Formats: sequence, structure tokens, C-alpha cells
Amino acid sequence: MRAKILVIVLLMSLSAVLVAQTNESGRKNANRAPQKEMRMNGGQGGPMRGLNLTDAQKEAFRKSMLDIQKQLQPLRNELGEAEAHQKTLVTAEKPDMAAINKNIEKIGAFRIEMAKIEVKHRLDMRAQLSDEQRLKFDLMKGKMRRDRGAKGMRRNMQM
Repeated sequence: MRAKILVIVLLMSLSAVLVAQTNESGRKNANRAPQKEMRMNGGQGGPMRGLNLTDAQKEAFRKSMLDIQKQLQPLRNELGEAEAHQKTLVTAEKPDMAAINKNIEKIGAFRIEMAKIEVKHRLDMRAQLSDEQRLKFDLMKGKMRRDRGAKGMRRNMQM
């Protein structure tokens, strides 16, 4: 009986060690690292994969992505601050509905402004593509939206 218990304990501890073991680069999840690396390597593993972009298109897209990130970053920061302030307002001992509603309007305005910038950027990028590339680009947007929705649902279920 003791031998069986000892064997079970040994197997459980061995499985725990194997699960927690890191790979040679020190990362626990080796499967994710190459994907992220690919996305950052000239966009070949990212959203533009499969479009067969010319070098000029790749350079224009890189510049465009940098420009939009510069435009969106201050808005994202302000949105984060407004959302944090919303938590403060809502969790106050005596919540001020007027202030809460005003802050909700502010959050909405940031999101609307960000959406406008993103759509303009997307249309500018789309205008640089050939007809075949546009079709693939449009199909990828739908796929990315579906994938993001599934990830969001998984993320919410973990909370």
C-alpha cells in the first residue's frame, strides 16, 4: 500500500515539474514566442500575411502604422484615465450621477475619435492595394474581428 502511494506521489510531482519547466530560452510558453517574433519581423506573420505586398506597399504600411499609433497613443492614455476615474466615481460612497454621466460621455467621445482615426487609416491602407489584395484584406478584417471576439469571450470567462 505504501509503495502505491509513493508511486502516485512521485508521478504527480514529476508531472508538476514537467509542466512548470521552462524551455532553453527561459520562456515557459515556447509556442507563443515565435508567433510574436514573426509578427514583428516585417509583418510577415501579422495581419498583412497573404497579401503579397510589394516593398513599396510594405514601407507605406509600416509608416502608416507608426503614424496611427502616434495618433492613438494619447487618446488611449486619456481613455484609460477616464475609465479609471469612472471606477472612482462609481465606487464613491455617494455617487454623483451627473459626474458619472459626464464621464461616460467623455469615454464615448474618446472611443468615437479613436474609431474614426482607425477607419480612416484602414481606408487609406485599402486604397493602396490592388483589387485582389483588397478582397483578401477585407476577408482578413472579418476573420480578425471573429478571432478577437473569441479571445475576448475566453478572457471574460477566466475572470
